[in-house]
Amino acid sequence: MKENSLSSLEIRFYAELNDFLPSSKKGRAFLHVFFGKPTVKTVIEELGVPHTEIDLILVNGESVAFDHHVKSNDKISVYPQFESLDISHVTHLRPYALRLIKFVADVHLGKLARYLRMLGFDTFYAPTQADEELIDRSVQEQRILLTRDLGILKNRRVTHGYFLRHTEPRQQLKEVVRRFDLKGRILPFTRCLDCNGSLIPIEKATIDHQLDQDTRRYYEKFFQCTGCQRIYWEGSHHERMQQLIASLD
Repeated sequence: MKENSLSSLEIRFYAELNDFLPSSKKGRAFLHVFFGKPTVKTVIEELGVPHTEIDLILVNGESVAFDHHVKSNDKISVYPQFESLDISHVTHLRPYALRLIKFVADVHLGKLARYLRMLGFDTFYAPTQADEELIDRSVQEQRILLTRDLGILKNRRVTHGYFLRHTEPRQQLKEVVRRFDLKGRILPFTRCLDCNGSLIPIEKATIDHQLDQDTRRYYEKFFQCTGCQRIYWEGSHHERMQQLIASLD
C-alpha cells in the first residue's frame, strides 16, 4: 500500500464514547476512510473522541496502544473506562492509575471547582492560566484535567482528563462524583473554597477579635485555611452544603 493511498477501516465506539459522535455513527460499526498509515489515536481523535476517555482499543480482536498504525480493512473496537470488568491482561493506555484523586479545572469551571473543594477534593483553579499551563500542572502534579474543551484533551501530553457533558455546575458536580466514584471519599469542611488550602480547627479565642458580634455569639466551632488564613464556621451555608451532598445520590 502506498504511503498516501486511500483506505478504509471499520470502527465502533462503545457506551459513553458515543457522546462524541454524530447520531449516524452512535452505537454501530461504521466505515472510516483514511490516507497513509495513521496511528489509531489519530483516527480516533479525528472522529472527535479524546484519548483521555479511552481505556481499551481492540484492532482485529487484539489490544493495542495508541501508537499502533492502522491498515486497510482493520476492524476496530474502542471502549471507555471499565468499572467492573478485569482487563489487566490487555494493553493499558495510561501509564498508571491515580490513587490520590486531585483535579485541575479549566477557566470555565470556577463554580465546579468551588463545589469540589466544598466536598474536600484538592482542585486547582486559576482563571488566568492558559491551556498549556493547565496541561503542565495536570502532568507534573498528577491531576485529572476537567474541561469542556475537546481540543485540550486531545493534546498528547494529557494522560488523565475528563470531558464534562453537562454545563450546569451542580449537574457537573454530580457527573464528576459518579464518574470517579467519589461519594465515599467526601470530606466536607476540609478545604478552602477560595484558595484550595487545607482547613484546620482553630480555637475560638485565637480568632475572637476577627469575628463580628453575631458570629461570636452564636458559633463555637471554627476552622482556618492554612493558605489564605480565611476563617470558616458552620453557619447557614453548612446546612446547604449537607443538602448538596445528599442530592448526589
